[in-house]
Amino acid sequence: MQEVGNVWVLRAEQTKKKTSHMRGFIDCHCHISAGDFDKVRTKLNDCFITQAGLLALLAVAEHAGEFTKIIELSQRFPGFIFPCLGVHPVQDDSPEQQRSASLQDLDAALPVIEKYKDRLVGVGEVGLDFTPRFVSGESDKESQKLVLIRQAQVAKELDLPLNVHSRSAGRPTIHLLKEQGVDKALLHAFDGKPSVAMEGVKAGYFFSIPPSIIRSEQKQKLVKQLPLENICLETDSPALGPEKQVRNEPRNICVSAEYISKVKGVSLETVMEVTTQNALRLFPKLKSAIRP
Repeated sequence: MQEVGNVWVLRAEQTKKKTSHMRGFIDCHCHISAGDFDKVRTKLNDCFITQAGLLALLAVAEHAGEFTKIIELSQRFPGFIFPCLGVHPVQDDSPEQQRSASLQDLDAALPVIEKYKDRLVGVGEVGLDFTPRFVSGESDKESQKLVLIRQAQVAKELDLPLNVHSRSAGRPTIHLLKEQGVDKALLHAFDGKPSVAMEGVKAGYFFSIPPSIIRSEQKQKLVKQLPLENICLETDSPALGPEKQVRNEPRNICVSAEYISKVKGVSLETVMEVTTQNALRLFPKLKSAIRP
């Protein structure tokens, strides 16, 4: 499982052959609107569906500036790309300047979320990021919390799940979600301790696992403890791929699934079926396009 790069394209083809009678995978957290994909997006069917058996991609946003692009992609690929709109806890003022999100960032996003609320399958990417280079003090943390609280309220008002980012903030993120009465949440690429993740499991939350699991001891330990019934799949494309500094793609979803099958000692078919059912439970709007 340590080989990377072009090998995974072959592995995706092999997985397709082995699992062609199955339903397929759901990528629960993907940045398909990223500029990294601008030149290959016309090949979505060949690169992302045929080769990997993907049923759906959940396209998440980080800021209001990409909302329209995500909606347009969901219209261009109906029944395959599903939109999640939200404000990420870290915002870019420039490629070199990043800062904690503020309520002003959210003010620009909320009217667009309201406009497209009937098309959304979730609110995201939202959350907390207490990485030191993004947080200069408690005021930044409080600002992020206020943004997350408001988006949790919006999600409850719209009866939508949250697609959640938590970096260096696993415990405060889960605690805040519980305090706000959130009962439907996906914690993507969770970087906290398994014991903290289990608090989320008790609250009914799901955890999505990216292909970077093959090079992350933390995520390997996480998957060992998480019940399969609380695990979903993601790629976080173009980040968190099987190989560092190489663009990740949705077809690498099979890397996550294969590693989970080895860790859990169950078949790849079981991982596919259970994680797909988990995604359909958490994101019920997918059911209209994806038949059991």
